Parts: sequence; structure tokens; C-alpha cells
Amino acid sequence: MAEELIPADSDEAAAAAGAEEEQPIKQRKNGLYPGVSDELAENMTSGWADTELRDLEPIAQAAHTADRRAALSARFPGERLVIPSGNLKTRSNDTEYAFRASTEYAYLTGDQSEDGVLVLEPQGGGHRATMYLLPRSDRENGEFWLSGQGELWVGRRHSLAEAEQLLGIPAEDVRELPEKLREATGPVRVVRGHDAAIEAALTDKVTAERDEELRVTLSEARAVKDAFEIGELQKACDSTTRGFEDVVKVLDKAEATSERYIEGTFFLRARVEGNDVGYGSICAAGPHATTLHWVRNDGPVRSGDLLLLDAGVETHTLYTADVTRTLPINGRYSELQRTIYDAVYDAQEAGIAAVKPGAKYRDFHDAAQRVLTERLVEWGLVEGPVERVLELGLQRRWTLHGTGHMLGMDVHDCAAARTEAYVDGTLEPGMCLTVEPGLYFQADDLTVPEEYRGIGVRIEDDILVTEDGNRNLSAALPRRADEVEAWMAALKQG
Repeated sequence: MAEELIPADSDEAAAAAGAEEEQPIKQRKNGLYPGVSDELAENMTSGWADTELRDLEPIAQAAHTADRRAALSARFPGERLVIPSGNLKTRSNDTEYAFRASTEYAYLTGDQSEDGVLVLEPQGGGHRATMYLLPRSDRENGEFWLSGQGELWVGRRHSLAEAEQLLGIPAEDVRELPEKLREATGPVRVVRGHDAAIEAALTDKVTAERDEELRVTLSEARAVKDAFEIGELQKACDSTTRGFEDVVKVLDKAEATSERYIEGTFFLRARVEGNDVGYGSICAAGPHATTLHWVRNDGPVRSGDLLLLDAGVETHTLYTADVTRTLPINGRYSELQRTIYDAVYDAQEAGIAAVKPGAKYRDFHDAAQRVLTERLVEWGLVEGPVERVLELGLQRRWTLHGTGHMLGMDVHDCAAARTEAYVDGTLEPGMCLTVEPGLYFQADDLTVPEEYRGIGVRIEDDILVTEDGNRNLSAALPRRADEVEAWMAALKQG
């Protein structure tokens, strides 16, 4: 990784300073060049082709983001609304984590730039939207080749004019925004937690309670997906299906290495067809399958054990799938594995059947939990009757978690929504949620027979509520035990 020369103090300081006073150039500590000569600095300002992009088409979701902004405007008349994208975060020393725009910002704009800010300013009976973005890195002051975030180091940013064409929103220089916000009058709300400099500029103008109301509103707005969002979720599920197929084809290589071979294989599909994985892939083989969020993925993969693979591709527009299959590593379930698997499958079938418009959100969870509880009582692992077990929640020793959650731009979407609008709410067409019951028998659980210990099974699909019921967006992946075995055999032969 090359080292760059940077303006004195830091890239951030130079950006914050605006443009009036050119920053002196200094060498990064232990860099190989002592500085930049006047002649080189002058040379680097000229001889470059015009690369401005003209006549750009708006991004696919531009009309949808405009509708979303209009709905938000109607919810908060007369108030200035500030929604930041967020900033780069340091991973180590001078390297950063890959940037992922805040969900609220991407939902309202379709943009994914770091340091961006959407501002809705009251105007007439509504709001005027303005995007505040970093313009292309400056060729006059050397930023484009001297700054660690300059164009020759990390790639070209869109110009403000290009951004306006793509997003359908007027764009201005974000470096001027903090001062504008400090001078702003009237009520203001900001989505917190993404941009400390923007929050500092508004510190005497906002309150935590009002800002939380904005965050909650944006979270609830995402509950019902529009046509564009449903299409993206389907893309995510389709790519995820191909990622699972990739994994099955290389299970022999995973056996020779570790769970990380599985993680890397699925990640390749996510990066080739999407933006990233939507969350850390859970590649849990053997007893690791009983750890709900096993993301270390450093354990052995052994024939005869089960592999619980919980993974999802995130599309280029940041919509993620969330799918789980529990697969026999050698291609065939043992008798006990199949018994446990079938119980989870039946529970999922009951849960999916309960997903329909007008149903209570909790119905699918209750339906799945009842089936699992009936099996646990039947197997003698907990004393019935079933109603008593459910009332006391005794089944949770082995079912552990809720049976699903909203899905969208966040894997646990709409998380800030009010309880009465989410888990105590009613399902509507356009909502998308996971149905994912599981049974987990810990390796050290002395309350179950020894042969159960270390077995974990979860089956998860992404379910869209439709006008007349539901649609399984991840139905391309087989779920029934015999279908899973046949699917795995076909892939290995191919």
C-alpha cells in the first residue's frame, strides 16, 4: 500500500479550512519524499483531460427517493431536517474501514458518498432538498494527488453537477455546510450518530427527544417496501441462492481447511454480484451451529456434522437478503439430525403460513414456537402440557431467539420503530420479514440426551407480505430435508 503526502495537520483539517488559505505540504512521517518542489506542484496543475460526465441519466430509484422525501416533508412541516451519510472510520493507523452510508441517508437519496448530508429546508408548504457533498478533489491546490483521500489515491468522486443529474437533487459543497447550520434559525432535527461535525454545528439547536422522533419516523417509513425495494430484495435473494450453491460445491475444500473457506466462498459471490455481505456471515459447522451469531468462522468442517450457513448478499443499492440453511456436510442427514431438522422445518412452515395481511406481527412467531414446543414435549426434553411450557417460556432454553424480524436496507430493518408499530403491529402488503425458527442443543447441556448435544438447526427465508398472502423471496433454495439432500448431490456431481 503506497504512502501519500498530505496537507499539514490532516486531510480533514484541510477540508474544514475551506479553500482560502492553501495548506503547506508536509511529508507523512517516514515517507520517502522530503516535499514537493514549486516546479512539480506547478506541473501537476496542468495537462489533464476534461473528464466531466455530462448528460447522465438519473439513478434507478430517483423517483422513489423523491416520494420518500415528500412523505418526510409532510411529516415535519416548517422544520429543517438534516440527514448525514457519515464519515470514514479508522481501522488501523492510516487505513479505513470500507465506507457504508447511513441507511437513512441512502434511503432518502440513493447516494452512498462519505461525508454527504441531505438537508430539507422549509419552503412554502413543504421543503427544498439540497445535497451537500464533497466536490471532486482540487487540482489547483494539489489535493487530488497529495491527499490520502484525493482522486489519485482513492478514485474519482462525482462533481456536484454530476451528482445533481444522478440524484435529481441540487448539490452544494459540504465544506460550507457547518457554518450555514450554525447560522440557521428555526426548528431543526438531525439524525444522530453519523457525523460529529454536523452535530456540533447544531448543538444549541436540537434536542435528543426531537432527533429521536426523526429517527423513529424514518425507521417506520421503511416498513412497507415500494416496487423498487421489492425488486432489490429479490435480487439479493437470487444472488444469495447462488452463493449457497457455491458453498456446497466446495465443501470438500472447507473440510481440508476450515469454516473460513465457506466464508470466503460466499463473500466472493457477494462482491461479484453486489456491494458486500449484508452482515457477517455465520458459517457454523458442528457444535458452532448452537452459537447464534458465530462469525469467527475458524473451526473445523467435518463429515457427519451439520453446517449452519446464515448469510446474505447486499445489493449495490444496499438491500440485503438474510437466509439460513442447515446442511449435512457429507450430503446426508443422520436419523437424529433429520428428526431435529424436520421439527424446525415444520415450525417454519407454520410460521410462513401465518404471514398475511391483517395478521398480527407476532402470529408467525407464536405459530412456529408452538410447533417446536410440541416436539420438545414429545421428545421428553421438557415436561408438558404444551400450554404450560409456552406460558412459562421453558422452550426458550432450546429455541433461544425470536422467529424473525423486518428486512430491508438493514438486516434488522426498522429497528428504531415504535413497539406498537412493529412487534405489536399488523402486517401489511409490502412488508418483508424473515421467518427463522431454530433448535439449539448446546454441547454442555446435561438436560438433553448426549446424542442431541452439539446439534443446532435453523432454517430462514425472506417473506414478502402480498395482497393475498405471502411470497417467499428465497424459495429457490430447497428447504425440505430430502430436497436439500438431492440438491446437494446434484451440485456435487455438476
